[in-house]
Order: sequence, then structure tokens, then C-alpha cells
Amino acid sequence: MSEFIQLNSIPDLCKIFDEGITVQHPLVAVVDFGKVNTCISDGVKLTTDFYSILFKNYHKNKIKYGRQLIDFQNGSLVCMAPNQVIEMDNDVEESLDMLGWGLFFHPDLIRPTALNNSMKDYSFFTYEIAEALHLSEKEKQILYDCVLKIEAELQENIDIHSQAILVSNIELLLNYCSRFYGRQFITRKSSNHAVVVQVEKALNEYFKGNYISEKSLPTVKYLADQVHLSPSYLSDLLKKETGKNTQDHIHFYLIEEAKNILLSTNKSIGEIAYSLGFEYPQYFNKLFKQKTGKTPVEFRNMN
Repeated sequence: MSEFIQLNSIPDLCKIFDEGITVQHPLVAVVDFGKVNTCISDGVKLTTDFYSILFKNYHKNKIKYGRQLIDFQNGSLVCMAPNQVIEMDNDVEESLDMLGWGLFFHPDLIRPTALNNSMKDYSFFTYEIAEALHLSEKEKQILYDCVLKIEAELQENIDIHSQAILVSNIELLLNYCSRFYGRQFITRKSSNHAVVVQVEKALNEYFKGNYISEKSLPTVKYLADQVHLSPSYLSDLLKKETGKNTQDHIHFYLIEEAKNILLSTNKSIGEIAYSLGFEYPQYFNKLFKQKTGKTPVEFRNMN
């Protein structure tokens, strides 16, 4: 059975490096991966109570996140939210040229600030490793400059301005990450279009194959699994490509199917709602009116 380590705090994090890292702030740490090694054994699983943003150009060791190895080659950025699990895998050839950094911050740092309420907007914290952000040289430098500002602030004595300065620089870095992910969606437009086609096909097959009566409504996770992406990444990809997220696509197909049934059968609204996977007909009525501006009965009577 694998050993499992829970890192509850930034001081706990500092202890896992073999040369040790001085705790400069109880809620934030910047780590230069070129100067330290972890003293965690191969196969050990880690989970933390804080946010982690990791960047590497080359690997000296690997970590396993979910079922995939993170190799960081070509310069990639991975963002992990609290309570996600990573597994150390040190059985790789050592690199003489490892560059990179890690930024770690505890939710308590941002809890009393506006950033706490907007963290949900940074959906890349729930992306899979295969959906990591691959950075250009210019983008690497921009993020590194943000990290250097945070590191410089950590060198100062903690005062009444410390939290605001640290949080504003973390927020700036996160906003740049959002911008760069937006660029990545654009540069991967061809492959993204293929994903859109796959999603449309999966939904069409689901609604035409009578899966609803067997499995109820398709979920965002179901569609994400069909195209081998995380739910968050798929929703963001679809939003960029079509203007609608995954749930919007599900609702579109659902309403189209409902319209077909309304006009081609004499089934009651309740029967239609149940056949479409709704537990309560009133939910179907509410969604149908929200999407079409008419109730199911009004739509049927008009046609």
C-alpha cells in the first residue's frame, strides 16, 4: 500500500525538501526547483490543503497526478487546487539542467479578500495534467516576473500591507494564466473543432439511441469522458469555440428532442418530462420556458 502524506500548511511543505526551505510567510511559499530536491520516496502520494502552481522546463524527477506522469518538458504549467492527489515518481534519469519554480498559497491568505470569491472562475485548477498550459518564452517570462515580485515581497517584514501586495500579485499571475489558456484554445483550434464534433455526435447518439429512458439525462462528466477531457476543460473549450458551455449543449439537444416529441405525439407534458429524464415535470416546464420563451403547452398549441 502506498504511503500517503497530507501537507496541511506551508511549513509542512518546506520540510519535504532535502535542503530545507526557510518559512518566510506562514501562508505563501515560492520554491526554486533548480536549488532543491524533494526527500519524498518513490510512490508516495501527496495531498495538500493549499493551492499549487508548478512550472518546469526539464525534469529531474516526475510526479504522477491522477493516472498520468507530469514531465514538464517544453515548459508547461500545472495548477492544482487543495485536496488533489499527486504521486512522486523519481525513477527517471536525472537532468543536469532543470529549471522551474513552484508557487504555493493557502486559502487562508485569500479568504478575506475579493480573490477568494473569484477563485471558482479560474477553472484551470481542475484541469487534468494532459490539459496543462504550454508556455511560449515570452509567457514564461511574464509569469516568472510575477513570481519574482511575490518572492521579493516575502523578503520584506510582514506588515499591514503584506497581504494586499501578495494577493494582488497572485491574482495578476492567475489572470495571466487565464489569458494564456485563452491563447492556447485559439492555437489548438483545429483539434478543438474535432472535440466539438465529437460532443455533437455523442449527444446526437444519446438522444436518438433512447439512452435517456435507460440512464436519464446525459451529464457534463459523461460528455467529458466521451472525449477524454476533464469537465472543466471541456466546458471552457466549448465556450471558446461555440459560445455555449457543456451544459448549454446538453440543454440545446434536450429542448430540440422535447420539441420533436411535443409535435409528433399526444403524450402529456408529464409523460414527456419523465421520458426525457426529469424527475419532476415542473423542472422540465421551467427549463423549456427559459430556453424557448414558451411553456411546452404553448409551444404545442402554436404549432
